[in-house]
Amino acid sequence: MNFQVTVLKILVSYPDGFAVMADLKRDMAILATSGREWADRTRRLAARVPDLDLFSQGLVERLNGGWRITDKGRAVLDFMEGRPVEAQAKPGASAAIPASEKATPRLLARTRSARSRRLQRRRAAREKASAKA
Repeated sequence: MNFQVTVLKILVSYPDGFAVMADLKRDMAILATSGREWADRTRRLAARVPDLDLFSQGLVERLNGGWRITDKGRAVLDFMEGRPVEAQAKPGASAAIPASEKATPRLLARTRSARSRRLQRRRAAREKASAKA
């Protein structure tokens, strides 16, 4: 998993592109454990900008206990998610970005809701066990 690409993808999914560190860490953990697909995807995106550096390039700024993506960060992310140069050169090549490349907010929402359901089941099991005791 490419850390820097993941940070950009997470921040762009938040309102105003800002996330406090606790939320950022939680979402990173969710995505890091979501499977090989996410790691492969971030590797593909990172390959398009090999010298990516969030802070020295001004893509992300530290602000009030969290991080916020800048306009430049959004532009770099759009570039990474854009179609490859080879596809632009070929006539008749599809310009569509696969849905899997755009699904980060949906993926986060789905994994958050799955995590929430797991926590509710655990809580219910604990309550049931303590009621029996």
